[in-house]
Amino acid sequence: MLETIQQYFATISSLHRALLLAGGISFFWLVEIAAPLFNFKYQKFKHAGINLFFTLTTIIINFGFALFMVKVSDWTVAQHFGLLPILHVNAWAEAIVGLLLLDFIGAYLVHMIEHKIKFLWKFHMVHHADTHVDTTTGNRHHPGESVVRAVFAILAVFILGTPMWLVMLYQSLSVVLTQFNHANIRIPKWFDQSFGLIIVSPNMHRVHHHITRPQTDSNYGNIFSFWDRLLGTYNNTPMENIVYGLDVLDNSKDESLAYQLKAPFDKTIKSDY
Repeated sequence: MLETIQQYFATISSLHRALLLAGGISFFWLVEIAAPLFNFKYQKFKHAGINLFFTLTTIIINFGFALFMVKVSDWTVAQHFGLLPILHVNAWAEAIVGLLLLDFIGAYLVHMIEHKIKFLWKFHMVHHADTHVDTTTGNRHHPGESVVRAVFAILAVFILGTPMWLVMLYQSLSVVLTQFNHANIRIPKWFDQSFGLIIVSPNMHRVHHHITRPQTDSNYGNIFSFWDRLLGTYNNTPMENIVYGLDVLDNSKDESLAYQLKAPFDKTIKSDY
């Protein structure tokens, strides 16, 4: 079974990756209509427009870094460089450890750093600016932030010595989980009390999108929820207390592309640092 997974993700086509992205958004979009948590009074297609624009810029930037990532991965594998070759574990253990650490470095760690460094936070604010968080919000990243995340992803591959099939598997899981944990859908308590101990649920991630701190500076995880629990950044504010947006931005302009693109460079916007 693992060999089949390795072969598929080692040669996964751009078409399949695009279908995964589009299919995930379409699926969770329909679930949001059928079972929404919050009954937003908004134009769903108009709201999706700016988020899909940022999704497109993220895809373009990631494509630009893709060749470099492949070169880094191929070099580490050829040179037996990185943590995974040092551990010298079997294929299944390598896959599990690799997924865990790719998520830690390429998602949790970079996310937390973006909240701690003023320069990076001002780019990341654009993600938090959405006042109607839904599945399209997942890929709402300013181009500047997309570059930062691409660099951290390559750094993770370099440190771990990750083969490309595992990188592709991780990125595919990351896309789907990002769409899931941003989706505006009702999640039963039993899910958070069971599966939610392993993966990030929408209820957990909604807390991160609350308008003020300390909730904003919590629940950084993307795929695995236990990083926040282990490292003391977990917050379980009740859903009825959640308000989306960011208290340092003009939340009435969350769908203004010009405002969002210029926000990181606007010195009049406070960053609370």
